[in-house]
Amino acid sequence: MDQAKYPTSNRITEKVAIVTYSRPQLNGRSFKDIVPENKVWRTGANEATQIRFFSDVEINGKVIPAGEYSIFTIINNQEITFILNKAVNIWGAYSYRSENDILRFNVPITKDKKSLEAFSIAFAEEKSPSIHFGWEYMRFKIPFKAL
Repeated sequence: MDQAKYPTSNRITEKVAIVTYSRPQLNGRSFKDIVPENKVWRTGANEATQIRFFSDVEINGKVIPAGEYSIFTIINNQEITFILNKAVNIWGAYSYRSENDILRFNVPITKDKKSLEAFSIAFAEEKSPSIHFGWEYMRFKIPFKAL
C-alpha cells in the first residue's frame, strides 16, 4: 500500500486529504491489457483505492463532507469517469454499487511522452490543489478546494 498526502510537505502536520492505494505494475503489459474499458475499475490494485478528507472539500462544484470514500473510475479512450463512493474497506470493484456514489463526473485523459511503470497518485498545487493520476502514458487530474 502507498499513500499520497495533501498538503505534501512533511512540515505541515494537519492534512486535508490522504489517498491510500496499491500500485499495480505494467510488467511488459499495456495499460489496456490490465484495465478494461467501460468497466468500473478499483483505480489501483487489490483493495479499492480510498481517500480520506479531514475537512469538507469541493470537487466539480459539489461539497464533499469530511470522511472516507472509495475512488472508482471508468476508462475509455477520451475520458475518465471519476467516482467517489461511500463504501469503504472493499476488495477491488466486485462489490461496487452505484447507489453508494456521492460524486460522479467525466474528466479528459491527457497523454504524456513519459511512461510510468507503476500506477501513481500524487497531489500537486498549481493554481489550486489537485489529485493527479497516471499510468503508462495516461494522465488525468481532479481539482479540489478545501473548505
